[in-house]
Amino acid sequence: MDEPELISKFKQGDLSAFHQLVERYQDPVTNLSYRFLRNKEEAEEAAQEVFLKVYLSANAYQHHTKFSTWLFKIAVNLCLNKLRDKRKLPSSQLEEDWPAPAELQPDKILEQDNLNKAVREAIDSLSEQQRTVILLSQFGGLSYQEMSRTLDCSVSAIESRLFRAKENLRRILTPFVKKDEI
Repeated sequence: MDEPELISKFKQGDLSAFHQLVERYQDPVTNLSYRFLRNKEEAEEAAQEVFLKVYLSANAYQHHTKFSTWLFKIAVNLCLNKLRDKRKLPSSQLEEDWPAPAELQPDKILEQDNLNKAVREAIDSLSEQQRTVILLSQFGGLSYQEMSRTLDCSVSAIESRLFRAKENLRRILTPFVKKDEI
């Protein structure tokens, strides 16, 4: 069944359609939540809360917006609220944390771990707006238009935030880049 049909059936009260939507989006929502919350259990709990909100507000969904955009907007807002409630700065972790192959020497493994930590800390140091667009674009896979709708701002604001975020990351991470890699 295609997504518009699933959503239509879900809005009409079809629970099996809702379950199919959850199956389709559970991993991306949990993954995005983890990028904000950096705790597996909290991310799973947040994803459940997101789907509960979706279930309870199905009639609020307007078909002129992509379902994934609406869903990610709920997830981002929920995660940001959780972080504000905890007065905790979000921290991101790379998708696979760039694991070093076992055959590398210990000094290479340590160097890679240091780089991973530096990248996480650099993303953590960004403003909430910049961090959010980085996470949505890199880990959520959203386009500029989707991020614009998700964050209720213009595409040019998204472009500007992403540009500033990347510039800040480049500035912060420059000491970790070898001169021969530039």
